[in-house]
This record gives sequence, C-alpha cells and structure tokens, in this order.
Amino acid sequence: MVYCGGGFVEIHNASPPKVSYSVTMGLPFMRKIETQMIAAINSRKDWKSANTEVFINDNNCANVYLHGNLIAWVNKDNDLTVFDGGWQTNTTKSRLNALCGEFCLTGECIFQKDFVWYVRKLVGAVNGQHVYKTEDFFSGYAFN
Repeated sequence: MVYCGGGFVEIHNASPPKVSYSVTMGLPFMRKIETQMIAAINSRKDWKSANTEVFINDNNCANVYLHGNLIAWVNKDNDLTVFDGGWQTNTTKSRLNALCGEFCLTGECIFQKDFVWYVRKLVGAVNGQHVYKTEDFFSGYAFN
C-alpha cells in the first residue's frame, strides 16, 4: 500500500506499463501547508509559506515552487503538469500528490517503488472498478 493523491491505495503490477486496479482507498490526509497551497491556486492568489510558494502568472496559471524549484503548473483550465524540481523527495511527492488530489481524476497520483517514481493514471473502468495504468514519472508529466 502506498499513499497516493489523498488516500492509501494498493498497487498491483507496479512495473510500467501494466494495468493495475485500485481496491483500497484510505482516508484523505493533507498537510496544512498543502491545504493552503490548494486554496491559493483555486483563488488564483499569490501565496507563500515556509518552503512552498504559489505564483499566479499573467496567463492566470499557477506555478508551484518548493524550496524555489518549480514542481507544478496548474493552467487556467486546472490541468496539472508536474515536475520533480530536481529532487525526488518525500516532501516533493507529498506536495504533488496534494495537487493530484485536487486537480486530477480520482486515484491518480505519484508513487514510489524501489526508489523509482511512477505515475498512476486512470484509464477507464471495468465492472464498476477504476482501471489504472502505471507509467514512468518524468519531469513535465501532464495529467489531462
């Protein structure tokens, strides 16, 4: 089980590009700073607290920074593009998964297995169960 975009999920067949099924979702958890970050993006207001900053550019897109490194864009249509900022840390992953929980489809997230980052992407449903594909993470991955 890994924490993934607002809950704990069971990942099957984590090696890309096999299809996996989510069968367990835990209770949502988000740090206070992540809740404030999401609120700033949704209200399209510049915001900074500790190591995290939201900057709204002239195109009404939100740029999210962690320790001064770009980790995400949220465009005016609320499409999310994620970056690791050069640091694949638990804090970076936590911020990105908070963004996924708000701006991605249910259960989409970034997770780590054997020190490698992956993206869990919703691809459809079978018999009422969401079907996810596990893809390699890369800086600049767009959820849309």
